[in-house]
Amino acid sequence: MSNIVVFGTQWGDEGKGKIVDLLTERAEVIVRFQGGNNAGHTLVTRDKKFILHLIPSGILHPDKLCLIGNGVVLDPEVLCREMDDLHQGGIEITPDSLGISRKTHLIMPYHKELDRAREQAKSGKDRIGTTGRGIGPCYEDKMSRVGIRAGDMQDSELMLAKIKKALPEKNALLQSLYQNTPLEAENVLQSIAPYADRLVPYLTDVSLKIQEAREAGRTVMFEGAQGVQLDIDHGTYPFVTSSNTITANASAGTGSYYSMDEAIGVVKAYTTRVGQGPFPTQQDNDVGEHMQVQGAEYGSTTGRKRRCGWLDLVILREAVRLCGPTALAITKLDVMSGLDTIRVCTAYEYKGQQILYPPQEENAMSLVTPVYQELPGWSQDISQCRTRLDLPRNARMYIEHIEDALKTPARIISVGPDREQTIR
Repeated sequence: MSNIVVFGTQWGDEGKGKIVDLLTERAEVIVRFQGGNNAGHTLVTRDKKFILHLIPSGILHPDKLCLIGNGVVLDPEVLCREMDDLHQGGIEITPDSLGISRKTHLIMPYHKELDRAREQAKSGKDRIGTTGRGIGPCYEDKMSRVGIRAGDMQDSELMLAKIKKALPEKNALLQSLYQNTPLEAENVLQSIAPYADRLVPYLTDVSLKIQEAREAGRTVMFEGAQGVQLDIDHGTYPFVTSSNTITANASAGTGSYYSMDEAIGVVKAYTTRVGQGPFPTQQDNDVGEHMQVQGAEYGSTTGRKRRCGWLDLVILREAVRLCGPTALAITKLDVMSGLDTIRVCTAYEYKGQQILYPPQEENAMSLVTPVYQELPGWSQDISQCRTRLDLPRNARMYIEHIEDALKTPARIISVGPDREQTIR
């Protein structure tokens, strides 16, 4: 038995879904512990492509138990649609394969209305780049103690009472501040009722399920969403998500203390970011275009084109410091093929000093200048490589440079989107 936590080391979109999918063969229980459907994990197996937003990536494996923890915010409609998409792809979802914590907070229609209205009311640099899925407003209600939880779906009268309690403030904002049409409590309940009825059989005590698994000597994997630089406390605030993305939240977000036997930090071989916010190594040139095209860099949740740039060791050091990985999983190394020279950001120039970790003042990341080291690139197609020795010498040197800088070994190297295109 061991506990494994998988986390993103950058701004999300590192390829965590594939890594969780690969590691699931070692785990019997896979638990999602934070975020909502603002994150998307893309999996490719046997020429089938699946995009998961809420269900843990282990769902593609038979005889595995996938759990959605209390740290997640859940849109019932999106979850039901995701279950239907998996069904069409030949993956059956039952209460034996998926469980939802009764403590998980629900994203309600008014959360999505507020999220979109707020973002539309902002202009230019003030926009956060939110996905408009209602994630932030739902977490706000959770902290304000007026949220609706998954367990409430068992009692429609309770849900209606809680909706009526929440709506006056929401409608005041929607109508007076944003000039939107107010919502009726009964209509809100009716819109969510079919999904709620369908999901009630999946409600469970996630903490107990994890405890039972551990007592039986089974391996539990904790699956994070987004990346360290989007953490509400430790990321590039205010351009962050609404939850803690670091590994320490795996306990709070599932209701189970765990010892970190293994922590796998997923590192994309270059850096990407979706939406607004500082990005020191961004390349608005042929290099960035190469990464964007070769890596098919479009957000799996939003469809927005991702901004691309060189690997940034400064933010990766921060991820190591915050999350303590025991190993790295390097993804999309194949995208770097065809670049004659590869640059790696080793430090920042900030206020006349060279620094190795991100500055902590608000918006300071937009004021730094990257310090680069140049490494030789390679031209060979590496998508068929299955061992490190199969890789071109310069590709091996690139991996070793990352390992040395982060003092952490790379145990998994992805050279293509398919499950089999992996060096382990």
